[in-house]
Amino acid sequence: MISEPEFTGSVEFDEPEVLTETPPPGPPRPRRPWVWALGGAVVASAVWGGGLYAYGQQKDPGPDFGGYEPAEKLCEIAEIKALSGALGKRSQDGVGPFMDEAAVSESSCHITFGTPDTGASLSITYTLHKVIDPGPEFEARARQFGILQSVDGVGEQAFFDDEGGAGGRLRILDGQAEIEFQVYTQSGMEVDGKVVEVPPVDLSGIDVPMIQDALALMKALKK
Repeated sequence: MISEPEFTGSVEFDEPEVLTETPPPGPPRPRRPWVWALGGAVVASAVWGGGLYAYGQQKDPGPDFGGYEPAEKLCEIAEIKALSGALGKRSQDGVGPFMDEAAVSESSCHITFGTPDTGASLSITYTLHKVIDPGPEFEARARQFGILQSVDGVGEQAFFDDEGGAGGRLRILDGQAEIEFQVYTQSGMEVDGKVVEVPPVDLSGIDVPMIQDALALMKALKK
């Protein structure tokens, strides 16, 4: 009779592995680079859009007037000392219309020297451009009155026309400001229905006192 074998000693076995349907958790998966790129693009777009909005909200400061301001009382500001010395005492003032709009300001003054009936006269026009740049058109507009002599050291550009010895016209551009001086004389006047000749006034060299008074006015307009 064969008996069951006897085992002597003992043999240890490892615990059996347990198979499950769910695998153990592994290390976290790295985020794909394109996800980071998309997020960065969204942030950059938001920053750029915010910058554009802020830029759009900034108000355009407009042109620099260089200290010039509208001048309603131009006759009071214009002292005209040099021309008074050359043409006689300042005897009569005439104030022209004053305009002060969002785009432009303009004022004018008419001054007579010596006897009002026979003395020489001065017309001053001051224009302050608040929007456009008058520079590109300045010389072209100045030349429509005659042959011009360029004047250095007066504003950005300046031209003088002696008007054939019958007077003088000085046009000045200084930034956004235009200033015009015109000296003229009367050729005759009517008295009791008759034309009376007016003695001629010597206007040779009149450009010198005109320039002196123009420079003084430009300085006064900036105060």
